[in-house]
Amino acid sequence: MNTNGAVVNATDVTRRYGEGEAAVDALRGVSLAVAPGELVAVMGPSGSGKSTLMHILAGLDKPTSGEVWVDGESITSMGDTELTKLRRRSIGFVFQFFNLLPMLNAEENVVLPLSIAGEKPDKQWLDELMAKTGLRDRRTHRPSELSGGQAQRVAIARALVSRPAIVFADEPTGNLDSKTSGEILQLMRDSVDTLGQTTVMVTHESRAAAIADRVLFLADGLIVDERKDISAADVVSLMQSLDS
Repeated sequence: MNTNGAVVNATDVTRRYGEGEAAVDALRGVSLAVAPGELVAVMGPSGSGKSTLMHILAGLDKPTSGEVWVDGESITSMGDTELTKLRRRSIGFVFQFFNLLPMLNAEENVVLPLSIAGEKPDKQWLDELMAKTGLRDRRTHRPSELSGGQAQRVAIARALVSRPAIVFADEPTGNLDSKTSGEILQLMRDSVDTLGQTTVMVTHESRAAAIADRVLFLADGLIVDERKDISAADVVSLMQSLDS
């Protein structure tokens, strides 16, 4: 299939959990494309399927039907080993709860994806990344010595260090206070604008969605709306209409 240059493509993706009368359809036929250098936010009420969608796009779960391409490769029929290699090569992750290893310092956590792959970091790129993420003077600090915002900066740097085709961010500000959230959102926006880092972010925060180039709204396992350059206030009103 021609993915038209999209970094991530999904076609008619469904995901059903369980069987018979107990079956739950988390996704009911979702299609989307994410262009290079685009920041896409995914929003929806609780249970709308947004986390399921992200897990499928990232190769962490398989669709019941439909197909997904990442960086030009169809991942739907890949085995676990192939998927692991693809994730290592092409995907970066940012999680709500940071997922840092407590025994490693900040820099060791950042370069962990490269260490696992048996690669050495490019020193110039690592220095630039640590500076860009505001971690230059925190390189030797362990997670227990970092604030929540600093820990999330480490997680973002870790996601960017291998220069992946796509970064998936799952509620990246969900565990942070308002001021720190704003700083993290600015950092994520900056990674798109200055590094060209294609990013898909699942969020429930209107302020987070408002920094995106495009916002996809999910409800009952379907994309029910899509907006570009939308304000936080408009995100709130749209979400209220979906909740009701």
